[in-house]
Amino acid sequence: MILVIDIGNTNSVLGVYEGEKLIARWRMTTTNTRTADETGQFIHSLFDYSDVSADSIDNIIISSVVPDIMYSITQGIRRYFNIEPMIVNPSMETGIKLNMDNPREMGADRIVNLVAANEIYKGPVLVIDYSTATTFDVIDEEGNFITGITAPGIQVCADALYERAAQLPKIAIEKPKSVITKNTVGCIQAGLVFGHIGETVYIVNKIKEELNMPNLKVVATGGLARVIDPDGSIFDVLDPYLTLKGLRILYEKNIGNKSEI
Repeated sequence: MILVIDIGNTNSVLGVYEGEKLIARWRMTTTNTRTADETGQFIHSLFDYSDVSADSIDNIIISSVVPDIMYSITQGIRRYFNIEPMIVNPSMETGIKLNMDNPREMGADRIVNLVAANEIYKGPVLVIDYSTATTFDVIDEEGNFITGITAPGIQVCADALYERAAQLPKIAIEKPKSVITKNTVGCIQAGLVFGHIGETVYIVNKIKEELNMPNLKVVATGGLARVIDPDGSIFDVLDPYLTLKGLRILYEKNIGNKSEI
């Protein structure tokens, strides 16, 4: 079995695959305040509350956009799982050609998402990830990276509004039934959610127009994707486990080169 770990700026998601089947999944807050021992013990203890034994884990792959946490998590895994983890990086075999000025600027999570989208849904495809940042990435039918866009995520915008506006409350990110609202919470929710829906629709349409790809497939992932398009009118595919799938695929592509990664 393989343990896949996606370390994001806000949350980290872990999953266990048996073959192509996801059989366990956990979400935890990303923090760099834990020691290597605390991190290793915590991850190991997650298995105590599942039907999967930690001893059944043969391989581990990690994707991270938080460099500060990597020492504690890699050392913790080595100590408590006795496994050398594979770390996602641009030099891996991905099947994606990162035609960028500096491929190392590409976030590991975005690489993983594109790998999954290319393998599962095939290019040309636009991947939108609603995380701490909202990202839009496009590859063509040959796996060539075409463009990428980064915007502030919904929660980041909500937090900034709360922190900078003294009289505005902290709210839950939920889609109002209507853009017409008569209370402060509803006004903020409408602005955040409908504003991000408008952003999504505009950017998707602009990408399709400028690339002359009117039938470009749109695949969305991330915790807030369902808030943006609950009825499937914007996205062709909503895949909440796209990143975890991509990690599994990446491991399989690179298992023969593990000692070099």
